[in-house]
Amino acid sequence: MVRNPFMNTKPAIITTQAVPTAVIHLVIPGREMPKYMDPAIQEILNALNDQWSQPVGAMFSYHHRRPSETFDFEIGFPVSKAIKPIGRVVNGSLPAEKVVRSVYQGPYEGLGNAWGELQGWVRERKLAESGRFWECYLGNPQEVKDPKDYRTELNWVIG
Repeated sequence: MVRNPFMNTKPAIITTQAVPTAVIHLVIPGREMPKYMDPAIQEILNALNDQWSQPVGAMFSYHHRRPSETFDFEIGFPVSKAIKPIGRVVNGSLPAEKVVRSVYQGPYEGLGNAWGELQGWVRERKLAESGRFWECYLGNPQEVKDPKDYRTELNWVIG
């Protein structure tokens, strides 16, 4: 494994609370993620705006399984209450789960290595792995101009 030139914070085991979300579910080839992400984000934000609603937290991607040739995930935003489904935008939930959490700082291209470091930490401690995980993007790339300053919260479901 190539050492990540950026950094993860010290991992912590926590239990999250369930959070209602507005999401689009995607199953796509990993290499095509950029092609699908931005249109899905805009579709969700437009659906919220049409309902006079706004996100109440950071955008996230919740992966139902470890990536293979395809990624099976939901992209979305936390919301204060259920929405009326519009097109591909439906209600979802970030679940109440026991997770190992860390925050990675650096460009999105380094996320694979950041996840690898977190997985190593989990395996060193022989924690049960579910294969599910999510990441929350803590800064808006339109506001945080330098990719080395991007912060991404990593949540690895255990137990």
